[in-house]
Amino acid sequence: MRILICYASTEGQTRKICRFCAEQLVARGDSVEMLPVADAGEIDLAPFDAAILAGSVHVGRLQAGLADFAAAHAGALNRMPALFLVVSLAIAGDEPDDRAELDRIASDFAAKAGWAPGQVAHVAGAFRFTEYNFFEALAMRWIANRKGQKVDPHKDTEFTDWAALAEVIKGWPVG
Repeated sequence: MRILICYASTEGQTRKICRFCAEQLVARGDSVEMLPVADAGEIDLAPFDAAILAGSVHVGRLQAGLADFAAAHAGALNRMPALFLVVSLAIAGDEPDDRAELDRIASDFAAKAGWAPGQVAHVAGAFRFTEYNFFEALAMRWIANRKGQKVDPHKDTEFTDWAALAEVIKGWPVG
């Protein structure tokens, strides 16, 4: 299969997640084009058999560029197997309310774009203190403290479950 992975990454964890997915797909014999949404321009999706769109949740929403891409290409995306990877720190916890909110964010995103992804997977992100400015770092430390997470504000902390993500990719595309 020829698969497009189009992503928006703010601090780099979503890009790292997409690179991992690409490696998994190539290892099973698929051809993959990985493209940051900022470089997607007027890409033609016709040559692709399937697509993965990935973005990260910040302040309750995914990146605007990813939303624009999904809306512009909804017709083509709806005609192929499509996986939507929603990256967030909230999914790393065990709070049912957080999961419900992430499901709502993903559903609203897709509905606004006119896109019906065949599969949505929530993937835990990372605290990227090496990428944050002073105020972002302060906010992230507050969030971590509120959730009972102990973090070192001088280094990054990754929560991505790589084995679980490998299982998602192994079973995709479905149908």
